[in-house]
Amino acid sequence: MPYRLHDLLNQNREWAARVESERPGFFTSLLAQQAPQYLWIGCADSRVPANEILGLLPGDVFVHRNVANVVVHSDMNALSVMQFAIDQLQVHHVMVVGHYGCGGVRAALLGLRVGVVDNWIRHVQDVRKKHRAWLDTLAGDTEKLQALCELNVLEQALNVCETTVVQDAWARNQTVVVHGWVYGLHNGLLEDLEMTVRSAEEVEPAYEQALAALKLRLSARKEKPASQEAG
Repeated sequence: MPYRLHDLLNQNREWAARVESERPGFFTSLLAQQAPQYLWIGCADSRVPANEILGLLPGDVFVHRNVANVVVHSDMNALSVMQFAIDQLQVHHVMVVGHYGCGGVRAALLGLRVGVVDNWIRHVQDVRKKHRAWLDTLAGDTEKLQALCELNVLEQALNVCETTVVQDAWARNQTVVVHGWVYGLHNGLLEDLEMTVRSAEEVEPAYEQALAALKLRLSARKEKPASQEAG
């Protein structure tokens, strides 16, 4: 097994040459300033690369990732990223992006022991417990996993809205819009979960509306006849 990773270094050189050929001066321009409009808070899963999914180049999106795209009010890493992005870079949009089939969410749903990360996943278990009564109405683990992936996005987007960083930005009338999205590994598409918030006054109504829409959508899918699902 090679240990110097020359293949990756060669691919890097080829990529840099290709980008510079397509956009002469691109890397030089990145030295001038970093001015992204977007902060992506997503899962650390290697199958969910922010720039590629959004069709954006380096410098266009600021990224924070962790297992199961969790935002905790005591996590200084996430808070520091948000403050730098919002206060210094003046990003306008914060997207909390989960993905279907998330291993961290699955572990939280099924109570699986993984290791040290179990302590982090407890935050997703809190989401499961909060919505346990409704989750228990769903038929099987596949449906419950999909639902919990979406519920986790809504709860983490709500957490973003309630941070002092975002609340302070809104208090000074800075434009910051929080979005809750989910990504499909099976089709490469992002889905808007309708959790879109522009001010402190919109937080609770937006959350309740998005939660109601989520439950309605998944309940309708559950009740859909098999013949229609196949079509």
